[in-house]
Amino acid sequence: MPSRSVDAATWDAALLRLLEDVYTFARCGPRLHEDWAEDVLAVMERTVADPRGWSARDPETFEAGREAGFPSYPFRAMAAEDLRAGLRPVTAGAAVELLASLAQEWFFEGSPVRSREDRDAVLADARTVLDRFGTDAAFWTSSDLARDCAAPDFLARDLEGGHPFTDHMMDLGLLAVSADEVGVFWSFNAN
Repeated sequence: MPSRSVDAATWDAALLRLLEDVYTFARCGPRLHEDWAEDVLAVMERTVADPRGWSARDPETFEAGREAGFPSYPFRAMAAEDLRAGLRPVTAGAAVELLASLAQEWFFEGSPVRSREDRDAVLADARTVLDRFGTDAAFWTSSDLARDCAAPDFLARDLEGGHPFTDHMMDLGLLAVSADEVGVFWSFNAN
């Protein structure tokens, strides 16, 4: 059963505060398959709608790629096994830090999350966004920081990509997977 602790207005406000100033993709979709990777691909391809009707972040700049015949743009076309192969599991705490880190720019960040005066508020917004998926959610990332550890300190270091899922020079993703929903949160080095 989906988390009831977060309502639409609270989630939408937290998502907007967190990701409004950066180049990100943030969409959710239903769990319709036994394999969660199939559900994530459906979100990336935009073939499913948010089951709750809540807001998303999907920059208009991606429309040109979709109109050119690439429905998953900016993501590369891939199979579920390709997606799973490029991801690593992370703990819920690390997922909150990673999502908070996506609120900063890739390069020349004047105030990375770790040193912001509003650090606690940014982390609270990230926690609110991920609370939607409940306490039993699993989290996955494309970050190389999770290569050797499921709980890397994402706030201690600058954004670092990993397995590329797009044609951007750098991209970094976080997936949230619950029994009922999936969330795709992705940051790009363009702003």
